[in-house]
Amino acid sequence: MTKLAFIRRPIDGTGLLLATLLTIVIIMPLLVVGIWAFTEVWRYPNLMPQQFGLRFWEQTLNRSDVWSALRLSLLLSGFVTLASAVICLPAAYAFARMRFPGRDLLFFSFLAGHAFPKFGLLVAIAAIFLQLDLIGTFWGVALIQLVNTLMFMIWIPVAAFQAVDTRMEEAARDVGAGPFRVFWSITLPQAAPTIAAAVLLTFVGTFYETEGAWLIGAPGIRTMPVLMISFINNQMVIQFGAVLSVMLWVPSFLALIFARRIIGGSSFARGFGG
Repeated sequence: MTKLAFIRRPIDGTGLLLATLLTIVIIMPLLVVGIWAFTEVWRYPNLMPQQFGLRFWEQTLNRSDVWSALRLSLLLSGFVTLASAVICLPAAYAFARMRFPGRDLLFFSFLAGHAFPKFGLLVAIAAIFLQLDLIGTFWGVALIQLVNTLMFMIWIPVAAFQAVDTRMEEAARDVGAGPFRVFWSITLPQAAPTIAAAVLLTFVGTFYETEGAWLIGAPGIRTMPVLMISFINNQMVIQFGAVLSVMLWVPSFLALIFARRIIGGSSFARGFGG
């Protein structure tokens, strides 16, 4: 009865209005950019394009700098994700299963970098990287992007390891399984889907990371997002930037849907409560 009464409750007008406005604010810019990607002629004051077509898709995909930026973005994202997994997953297991002095402070420190304006932090790091000759290099961008992955690759796997059924681990140990066999056969299979989602989110977040790649990587490193920004800032044909935007949206949209199906709403809560 309670659930039925809840379902039949009239929709609050203010809430509906706010939800509608929020949807418009989010959807409209995406819709406009999506239209521009398939537009050949769209002149003021016309509300709709005068001519649609794929000419700018062909021109964009024929540019060598687009494919170079795509290869670089994939290489950076793959390397950073792999390095982050090697560094962070053992740490996440330790946070989930061990108690040691300073654990909570260290655990929350991974969130601290996201609690302050990131650009100011990047400027300070850039000053250090300048002294180390890392500005404009692959390794400089990889290091700054690696820092950005710590929250995803620590907090989500911690929640995954905490959600493992310890009774199954104890039963395996009771029949003589060693620590490595228990981890490989019992712990990891249960935690693997959530960890896979964390890895996927890390890869996607690294692929689309812009501020660090622009500030640390310029002028030698041009990832796909940086190239898109340069197209827009240099007042090139607007369709080039729109095409790149659509190319960047599709894989991230699919990846986020996949990750959302795996990670429940309580995963972050378990991480915070660890």
